Amino acid sequence: MKVKFVDEEARQRLIIWIRKRMDEFGITPDSLASSIRHDQENPPIYRDARGNEWNGLGEMPDWLRAAENAGVNPDFFSVKDVKGSPLEKVDDVDPRQLDLFN
Repeated sequence: MKVKFVDEEARQRLIIWIRKRMDEFGITPDSLASSIRHDQENPPIYRDARGNEWNGLGEMPDWLRAAENAGVNPDFFSVKDVKGSPLEKVDDVDPRQLDLFN
């Protein structure tokens, strides 16, 4: 996400606010970088219309388990295109979910 800040003072205030929140919650730059790297190495396999995602690691999340228990095939939430390759852009929207945004 690229954002152009017109007001340099607002940018600096935002940086200070983010650093304070990181200190408050014990988030280090190394832990943040590690988390980003993990997310890049393990992209989501499933995503619902509300933006909930699961990369297939660990226990199946409640939202996907509830859908499966209701008879919905988890493949319905797959973020892979028809050819089976992951969608390249995060901004791409699964065509099955387009009616939710109109």
